[in-house]
Parts: sequence; C-alpha cells; structure tokens
Amino acid sequence: MSSAAPPRTPGTAGEVFRAFLLLGLSAFGGPVAHVGYFRAAFVARRGWLDDAQFAQLLAICQVLPGPASSQLGFGIGLLRAGWAGAAAAFVAFTLPSALLMLALVWLAPAGDAPVGAAVVRGLKLVAVAVVAHGLIAMARQLAPDARRAAIAVSAALLVLASGAAWAQLGAIVVGAALGILLCRHVPLPPAAPLPARVSAGAATAAAVAFAALLALALAWTPQAPTPGALAAVFYRAGALVFGGGHVVLPLLEAGVVAPGWLDAERFLAGYGAAQAMPGPMFTLAAYLGGATLPGQPLPAALAALAGIFLPGFLLLVAALPAWSALARRPGAVATLAGINAAVIGLLAAALYDPVLSQGIGGSADAAIAAVGLLLLVLFRLNALWVVAWCVGASLLATAVA
Repeated sequence: MSSAAPPRTPGTAGEVFRAFLLLGLSAFGGPVAHVGYFRAAFVARRGWLDDAQFAQLLAICQVLPGPASSQLGFGIGLLRAGWAGAAAAFVAFTLPSALLMLALVWLAPAGDAPVGAAVVRGLKLVAVAVVAHGLIAMARQLAPDARRAAIAVSAALLVLASGAAWAQLGAIVVGAALGILLCRHVPLPPAAPLPARVSAGAATAAAVAFAALLALALAWTPQAPTPGALAAVFYRAGALVFGGGHVVLPLLEAGVVAPGWLDAERFLAGYGAAQAMPGPMFTLAAYLGGATLPGQPLPAALAALAGIFLPGFLLLVAALPAWSALARRPGAVATLAGINAAVIGLLAAALYDPVLSQGIGGSADAAIAAVGLLLLVLFRLNALWVVAWCVGASLLATAVA
C-alpha cells in the first residue's frame, strides 16, 4: 500500500529549496523527529514519494555511516529534482541552524537559564508528538498484518536489547531475511522502486572519492588547527560514525578537545545549544569549527561542515543504484516488505529511547505531548502549531511551578 503516488514529472530545485528551508527553520527535535517531519511534508502533504519508497530511502540512510536525517533529505531532493535538488535540500535544511550555531561562537548560550531550559523541554515534547504520529501513520501502511508487525517488533527488540549502533544494520538485515520467509505468501502490492537518478558511473566515482578522502583524512595528523585540518578531522567523524546524532560526540571530542584545540567547556556549551536548534544536529560542526579558529570563523565553520556531511552523501550516492537493482530482482517484493517493517521497528525503538526516555520527565510532560499528538492525528494541524503548543505549555508549566 502507499499513501500517495509519486508524481510522474520531476520537480525543480526551487521548490525543493523552499520546502526544505521551512523544515530547516521549524524541524526541531533531532534526527528521529526529522523522519516524522519529512514524512508529513513529502509523503502525506506533497506526495513526492509513497510510504514504501520513503521507508526504503530511510533504510539505506539508517545502515550507512553519517547523519541519517540529512542523508534522507539529500536523497529526497535528489529523487525529486536531481543533483540540483539534492544540493538545494542540503543547503536549505542546514543553513538556518548552521548560521545560528556560528553566531554562538560570539554569543553565550542561554540554555541553562530557566526560560531556555523550558524551551528545550518543549522542543523535546514536540519530538515525542511528531515521531509518534509518523510511526502510527507508517505502521498502518507498512506493517498492517500480523507477520509484518512481528518483523517490526523483532527489529525494535533487537535494537533496544543491544543498544549498539550496529544493531540498526542488523535489524534491517533481519527484516529482509524475515520478509523472505514470512511475506512470500502475503498479498502484497508490487514493489515501489526508488526512482534512482544516479548512474553507475556516478555511483562508482562517489565510492572512489569517499575512500580516497577517508584515506587522506586518516593519514593526516595535523599538529595545529587550520581549515584543512578541521576538514580532515570532521570528515573522519562523518565517515566512521554509525547512528548519527549523539553517537558522533566522542569522535568530535577526540578530534578537537583531546589535542587541545578547544576546551571541554566550550565543546559542551556548543553541544547543549545544538539541542535547541532546528535542522540537523551535525551543524554543531559550524560552532566547533568557528570556536576552534576564532580568527577565521567562517572558513573554519565551512570546512568543518563540509567535512562532516560529505562522506554520508558520497556513500548514499554510491549505494542508490545497487539498491534500485535489488528492488527489481525476483522476490524483491517480500524482501522489501520485511525491510519496510523493520524500519517501523527502528522508529518504534527510537520513540522509546531516546525520544520518550529523554523527553518525558513527568505527568505534565506526558499530557503536553499527548495534546500535541492529538493536534496532529485528529485535527491534522501543521507541525508548527505543535511547536507553538508544546513550547508555550512548557513555558507556562515552568512559570507556575
């Protein structure tokens, strides 16, 4: 099943830029919440992909190193409007938070003040509502029967029991295997292959570029920070991190704090401020680059941003043709059904931890998030209304406490 048929005609980079700029300004809550925002914007509202295609693209991004939500946005832009669309999606989704994080090089974060803490608390509750809504909608489409629901539950349990980043890849593999075993005799619609707009030559070039740049970054051991040194340090982090988000922090700390380029206090201040920003959390790189080289903040920030995002995009480009070929093979329908169900399990696990475990601090938080979910499910309001409700209610609860 699919909730919307993708359009037959390609889109434009301009429409991709406008759509992602709105998300770059409003998509709070981190990479898991971004999945919910993206589904609402590009599956439910605009119909650029259907649920099965969205789940396939999400599955690829989950098993590759790099920032999964930014890779997902890059992929949506690529499928919608080619290379220009991919660039437009990345720039529009990343620019607002990157500029804000760069501005924090000069401004002290206010995240420890009561008002700032209440705002961050409200944004975490937005993530609860948005992720729960996206999970409910996708589960109806991709795990509507007992067999696929069982695959989703198995994937969720694997991720939660392990707690390791590799478990996401394991869950996708297990989902594919269970799909072959359990879904061969389930009535399924034809597989909806991704309309990959990447040639075999481009995929090969991307794979070679990824490997060459990684080898260069690993071989370079600079003694002092420069824009080039920062690009190497952040490329290593982006190429070697699985799970994205908070998982990248140890790699970044080892790259800029351990050699004495940046003190731990400023590093943690930037990380705290990144929690309150819309868009990708990896824009923390802009702050770290600018703070490491305050005399050259803009070149340093650009080098860090390019370094941390580029490897994930190169890997996605390299993987898309192979995935499209897999979707055309006999038996792909059952395999993809299992993978799609496993993606539901990954989202369910992420909803439990970290979204619920870190976002809900008591009964008041649960009530605020529940109302936000009702605004999405029953009244079908835009996510911006949920942001306004959750942040406003959190501020009010803090004021009367």
